[in-house]
Amino acid sequence: MTSIQPQKRTALLPMVICCAFFFILGFVTWANGSLIPFAKKAFDLETDLQAFLVTFASYIAYFFLAIPSSWILKKIGFHNGLVVSVVVLGLGSLLFIPAAEQSSYGLFLAAIFVQGSGMALLQTAVNPYLSIIGPIDSAAQRISIAGFCNKTAGIIAPIVLGALLLKGANEAEAKLASAATEVEKQTILDELLNQLHTPYIALAVFLGVFALLLKFVKLPEVNMEEEEVSVKGASTSRLTIFDYPHLFLGSLAIFFCVAVEVMAGDIIGTYARQLGTVPQVFRDNATAFTLGFMLVGYLIGMITIPKFISQQKALMVCTSVGIVFTMLSVFTSGVISFWFVALLGLANSLMWPAIFPLGIKGLGKFTKTGSAIMIMGIAGGAIWPLVYGFMKDKLHIDFQHAFLYAMLPGYLYIIYFATRGHKAGAKS
Repeated sequence: MTSIQPQKRTALLPMVICCAFFFILGFVTWANGSLIPFAKKAFDLETDLQAFLVTFASYIAYFFLAIPSSWILKKIGFHNGLVVSVVVLGLGSLLFIPAAEQSSYGLFLAAIFVQGSGMALLQTAVNPYLSIIGPIDSAAQRISIAGFCNKTAGIIAPIVLGALLLKGANEAEAKLASAATEVEKQTILDELLNQLHTPYIALAVFLGVFALLLKFVKLPEVNMEEEEVSVKGASTSRLTIFDYPHLFLGSLAIFFCVAVEVMAGDIIGTYARQLGTVPQVFRDNATAFTLGFMLVGYLIGMITIPKFISQQKALMVCTSVGIVFTMLSVFTSGVISFWFVALLGLANSLMWPAIFPLGIKGLGKFTKTGSAIMIMGIAGGAIWPLVYGFMKDKLHIDFQHAFLYAMLPGYLYIIYFATRGHKAGAKS
């Protein structure tokens, strides 16, 4: 494989492959929106806080695996790292089968964690790949295109899993209410869990075939181990990763970016159920509504960045709109409140595409390590639903006010990063 440096024009084949990866990431990640209510019913969990461990298991893997992922990529290269990540995703999918057979919530969470580990390796590889296969100033545009594929898959996942899993879960809930004995109750739950077999066996087979094909596709290797890469803004006098404070501020921005994304995308189903007056079809496919609005945002990003608006300004606009929609969701009720939470997908759409390239800009030979540090911020998706669940279930704060308290800190910090944080450590 040949090495590539930042390109003046976007390389087509790597871009297509990256879009395929983002589609896979979207499907696996946003499946959580359906798995949360499914897990609560299938494993007979008492609180939403327990069910939110689904997102915790998925996103916490990024915190623990991001740095090791950078070491793996350094050892085996980006191409082989991409292949390995898909294989790990497939193995995680197969773990759902014994989890269903044994009716084990712990093993169910372990399967999600293994999938998260594969996604951590994939994210650590594919994000800098997107940033380097074309001009850095248009990286947000490329990430928006890949993000469009990601969110398209994210719309498909809850619809597919909603049809396969949640329909059965709703029927099982009615049967459980009339179950006379514990044995009868467990039989109903076992039948419900067996519905995991078909989608996850199919997913494992697809991932296995994709990994095999990817192994034989020739891709240029990203080589960031040169003494310096000629990227605009790269410094020749900085000796360690700690000489780039904007990187660490960017990782925290990613933390809050993913936190508010998950709150709007995965928690919306639980939020809709608590509103009470939202139609069942909205509840079962809630994540798809949020991601549909995210697609609209990505389309806007593809058209406007950087031709009409800079990455930083797009970030400012998105966070400001996010604050407005959050306030409106909290101080309305019923379907109106539901729609404002779904509209947060529009507000959140361009945040990651803007934050990531700003965070790794100018890192040169530190790009792999910097990418891993940025990816660690995805742990925000693990922590923030638990914070929300704790406020709601343990502190007994009204669920809409708890939503407000969870969302505002994230948006306010991202505004700071958009205005000042991304410039930290810059030399005049």
